[in-house]
Amino acid sequence: MKASRIDYPFEIRPLSKEEGGGYSITFPDLPGCCSDGATPEEAIINGRDALESWLAVAREFGDELAKPFSNVSGRFVQRVPRSLHAQLIAQAKIEGVSLNTLVVSIVSQGLGQRQTELIRDKSSNYSLLRTAHKTRRR
Repeated sequence: MKASRIDYPFEIRPLSKEEGGGYSITFPDLPGCCSDGATPEEAIINGRDALESWLAVAREFGDELAKPFSNVSGRFVQRVPRSLHAQLIAQAKIEGVSLNTLVVSIVSQGLGQRQTELIRDKSSNYSLLRTAHKTRRR
């Protein structure tokens, strides 16, 4: 059976020993929609089930569903030193891409590396925000 697609963003954080350990998953766009698991992967699988149940109940009661990423615009403004701006423009020209494409690529790569490091360090308090449709059941 093919895994269902989940377009809603989610956040994963490690649970303390007092909270029972493992990982918690929540869906910021859907109040009360959450689950957990022993590993981040298990939390995502359990989160998929929680999301499907949450959406089914909301539909059953005729509740209006929030659109995925309803609280983000996809746009932000960041000031950088002129020297860094000049370096970014030069690098974009070298790579033959727009400045926007280069910055998105660099930020995505850096965020992915940071998330990987934080997942390895269970004692850290972090948030992993990504769309779940990239994660498939095995």
